[in-house]
Amino acid sequence: MIARAAPGRGAGRAGRGAATALALLALVGLATTSDARDGAPESGPARPAAEPAARPAEAGRPRAERAQPVTVDADRMERFGRESLVVFTGNVVARHDNSVQYADRMEVYLDERGERVLRTVSTGNVRIVTRDCKTGTARRVEYFDLEQRMVLTGNARVWQDDNVVTGETITIYLAQDRSVVEGGKQERVKAVFYPRDQNGGPARGAATRPTCVN
Repeated sequence: MIARAAPGRGAGRAGRGAATALALLALVGLATTSDARDGAPESGPARPAAEPAARPAEAGRPRAERAQPVTVDADRMERFGRESLVVFTGNVVARHDNSVQYADRMEVYLDERGERVLRTVSTGNVRIVTRDCKTGTARRVEYFDLEQRMVLTGNARVWQDDNVVTGETITIYLAQDRSVVEGGKQERVKAVFYPRDQNGGPARGAATRPTCVN
């Protein structure tokens, strides 16, 4: 894990917990229908021969994904020990395995020992781009580790290529591979999907977009 920030406090265990949360957020598949993950070869740093048992939240992810280093950049990082809280502010950018999350501010809530992430809250121009070019944006994104649940709130939008879903709130249940999109008082849920042709390419009428760059 590589954490880079302007002057702040507490880059120890809490910093490692924050990086874990950022990795989870960056890796989530944000489409209403998700593709099967490929078994990419492990390219992270070498691990000891004997590993501790994976936590329940980690057990469902491929070993290679858990081994990848996480890089976090921000203008400032601050740790509040009594509240078990780590806060990244200012142009927060978290990178993991070719996936990226951007936000103005990210709060990471840990357990009492500072060893496990319980919840993260990202606000301000939140954008998540996964390695397979799925993108999600919202004014606020919350991640609940124990429930394996992510909530995008405030003009929430998820898209890949020309397929897009928008709503006031998008809730993603990671363990169940299920998503719920809800409209607001002014706007209803809107979804646009383009079928693919027989060769698996975009159908006629779907715009061709360049490969996403994180």
